[in-house]
Amino acid sequence: MDSGQWDWIVPAGLWDVARPLLPAARVRPQGGGIIGVADEAVFAAIVYVLVIGCAWRALPPCFGASKSTVHRRFVIWSRAGVWARLHQAVLDRLADDDLLDVSRVVLDSAHVRAKKGANTQVLHPWTGANPVPSCTFCRMRPDCPWSSACPQPTFTTAAS
Repeated sequence: MDSGQWDWIVPAGLWDVARPLLPAARVRPQGGGIIGVADEAVFAAIVYVLVIGCAWRALPPCFGASKSTVHRRFVIWSRAGVWARLHQAVLDRLADDDLLDVSRVVLDSAHVRAKKGANTQVLHPWTGANPVPSCTFCRMRPDCPWSSACPQPTFTTAAS
């Protein structure tokens, strides 16, 4: 992001930290395909979606990449561990510049592994499976095996 084109969404210096962490583009063995979108534009588009909180399909066209391309690279980079390494690299840079203050730290539950164990939920009698299906056509169909278990319709007519 040397040109400063994406400075409005990507903080200064973040691309310099992220660039070496990105996996090399995979070469298609069969050849062909279209010219790839620059990693800078895709990175800026991903940052935009994550910061703004919009859906991938709401990605504006100013990035020059389709929502499918941006999402596909997000998935590829996520599986490659780019985001965890980027987070650690930013923390390391802040610590090197003595800008990291860990006197107050918040632990996000999304980063804490859930312990595996027995299901402690209690199955209450009223949440159990009902042997009689809930269907509305039983009383209309004489061949339904549950027709006797279903409540019969009550007809009310106005007295004349």
